Amino acid sequence: MATSIYEFAQIPRAYPAAPPRVRTRRVRDAGQSPTVGVIYNPRSHRNLGADFDCGVCPHVHIAQPRERGQLPIALAEFAEKGIDLLVINGGDGTVRDVLTCGQTIFGDDWPAVAVLPKGKTNALTVDLGIPDDWTLQDAIDALDHGGRTSRRPMAVSSADDGENGAGVSRVAGFILGAGAFTKATQAGQSAHKLGAFNSMVVAITALWALLQSVFASRANPWRKGARMQIGLGAADAPMAHSGHGNPDMRQLLFASTLERLPAGIRPFGALKKGLKLVAVDQISRRTTALIPLILMGKVRGPLRERGIHQLAASQFSLSIDGQFILDGEAFPAGDYRIEQGPELAFVTP
Repeated sequence: MATSIYEFAQIPRAYPAAPPRVRTRRVRDAGQSPTVGVIYNPRSHRNLGADFDCGVCPHVHIAQPRERGQLPIALAEFAEKGIDLLVINGGDGTVRDVLTCGQTIFGDDWPAVAVLPKGKTNALTVDLGIPDDWTLQDAIDALDHGGRTSRRPMAVSSADDGENGAGVSRVAGFILGAGAFTKATQAGQSAHKLGAFNSMVVAITALWALLQSVFASRANPWRKGARMQIGLGAADAPMAHSGHGNPDMRQLLFASTLERLPAGIRPFGALKKGLKLVAVDQISRRTTALIPLILMGKVRGPLRERGIHQLAASQFSLSIDGQFILDGEAFPAGDYRIEQGPELAFVTP
């Protein structure tokens, strides 16, 4: 579960002739321990490659897949056991891989999901309010005595899928970005090497991106962005452009279904629910200098006229000539459709 570039050719395909498996269901008696399936990623930053205690208790089943191709097998075994709780021990990338591979196993009938924040970035657990020291036992206890928060991941598919009857390649994740966001992700990798993680990474990379954008010309990759076309909703209506810079370019695209983001940033303004996106044209240096205040929700008024488009959509299409990032890994240029996946119930303290 660790490659440098995550290509769509590696994503499991869901064929119409092979619907999601029916998850074994059971009714627990009062006081009966839940059946738990744990996907443990030993490569996650805070796991440090340590072995997990596989003898924790007989109703907890632990899988340690070493590559993405082993994930569907592990999840299918969990489904056959009728697990009540699926625990993901890892960072945002591990969550993305589990949710992606689980689509062909659980479909719309997922067990409750808990996430232990063990990665370099843990944006989902920030949104869910999961403490950094949350343990497996804490997650199991929370299944019956904690809270539940519903979230729908984004489902990203190739625009060409389904047209030739060859099935659908689809990946699930919570944070998508392109243009300067791709550059910021690369800068974030450097910040990781310096010992910065989670909200600190967001703050460091945001500051670096701001400095690059304020003092650079539009030829600089931070301000140039990427050539992309964005279509909104089922009608694929073209997103408006402010007229700042090249109308075929967007300096940045950022999309998410999360409601709270690391470092307290608010790129979507007052929007919180559902699939949200912000697209930034090749804005002026003056508007760029206002970005910190915009991220804090301090700037109100006609941001669209300044070249910053904040909106919610049922779905959108993306045609892009450069890479985009989904939960920390790069995907190739191409034509894509982004919509909301199944509603998942996440266990919280």
